[in-house]
Amino acid sequence: MKKGENKGRTRSFPVDPNVPRWVCQNCRNPLCIVGADSYADKFFNDPSRSGMQGSSIHGASSVLSTTKMDNSYVVLPKQRPLAQGNAPRPRGDAAAQPGKAMEESFVVVYKSESGIDGNGAHLLGTGADSGGHLPPHNSGFNSTITVLTRAFEIATTQTQVEQPLCLDCMRILSDKLDKEVEDVNRDIEAYEACLKRLEGEARDLLSEADFLKEKLKIEEEERRLEAAIEETERQNAEVNAELRELELKSSRFNELEERYWHEFNNFQFQLISHQEERDAILAKIEVSQAHLELLKRTNVLNDAFPISHDGEFGTINNFRLGRLPKIPVEWDEINAAWGQACLLLHTMCQYFRPKFQYRIKIIPMGSYPRITDTNNSTYELFGPVNLFWSTRYDKAMTLFLACLKDFADFAKSKDQENNIPPEKCFKLPYKPDS
Repeated sequence: MKKGENKGRTRSFPVDPNVPRWVCQNCRNPLCIVGADSYADKFFNDPSRSGMQGSSIHGASSVLSTTKMDNSYVVLPKQRPLAQGNAPRPRGDAAAQPGKAMEESFVVVYKSESGIDGNGAHLLGTGADSGGHLPPHNSGFNSTITVLTRAFEIATTQTQVEQPLCLDCMRILSDKLDKEVEDVNRDIEAYEACLKRLEGEARDLLSEADFLKEKLKIEEEERRLEAAIEETERQNAEVNAELRELELKSSRFNELEERYWHEFNNFQFQLISHQEERDAILAKIEVSQAHLELLKRTNVLNDAFPISHDGEFGTINNFRLGRLPKIPVEWDEINAAWGQACLLLHTMCQYFRPKFQYRIKIIPMGSYPRITDTNNSTYELFGPVNLFWSTRYDKAMTLFLACLKDFADFAKSKDQENNIPPEKCFKLPYKPDS
């Protein structure tokens, strides 16, 4: 380390952990003690103090008044062992002044910048051993600490409050103590007034007989009051028992109420679930009813078997039914038209069974339909037809027209049952002629 680096630095002294640090015992803030040094000098210069304290302070004061030295000194033991090689201190001063013999000696420690040890002090004097450990002492500082410590102990003992206190806490404590003093003074005045009133009352001395009567009366009153107390205690016990019983009932009622609300909540949850399910079902029913109404108004047969005409020919599913000499229609188309017509009539007859008496049965077989009469004779309703088999084809057409006429009569009777006006009842546009 360079020497120039230490010149600009200030020396720091370690803090003695034995030095007390006072804080307010109420708010715990640190205290700054002022004005205690002058009182400490007066306290230790008092002749009534101990000889050790007086001599130590006196010696320190005399040295400090004549030389410019530090305020610290080291107290040495009264006797040192001679084996250490140190000569005993001469007692010329003590012999010249026998009334001022000191109980203990001390060595003044001078300030020195060059000979600073680890504790920041240099010890001088031949009476101190270089290997011994000597605790530092400061006369003014120790006297101040001693006075303050003793003062705080006395204040704590007399006020029953931990000392020291700061000014604000001391004012609060003072106000509190003043209030307590006022309360005590009022109590004293009240007691004194009561005592004066009692002393001023006339005292009537009772005779022995009157005293016994009064005693008996008081004892009787005491027994009566004891009986009343016992009765009151019994009633109190009964009331406590009833109260405990009511508390048990109340706890049971609370449990029942809690269980009721749990069940109520579960029921409400189930009810809401059922209502939601019901609403969903009703919505589905409404949609289904709307579809049903639409289906009721929709005729499937009209869509499956559209009937129209093509010139002079009637058509079903765009198949022409019949032929003319000028317009020869293929037998395959005619057979397909007969098959569609037979399937349509058979479907309508099957739909209204058993109300419709299905005497003539139509057997739809695609483009090769057949018809059975009441005698279970079957006739083919498809071509081509030659001259020898034309009667069977004609018979099949006749049976088809007869079945169509029977179904038309049945439809008209249904309209009449439903009170439909006659002009609106079902009827064929042309009367079948077999």
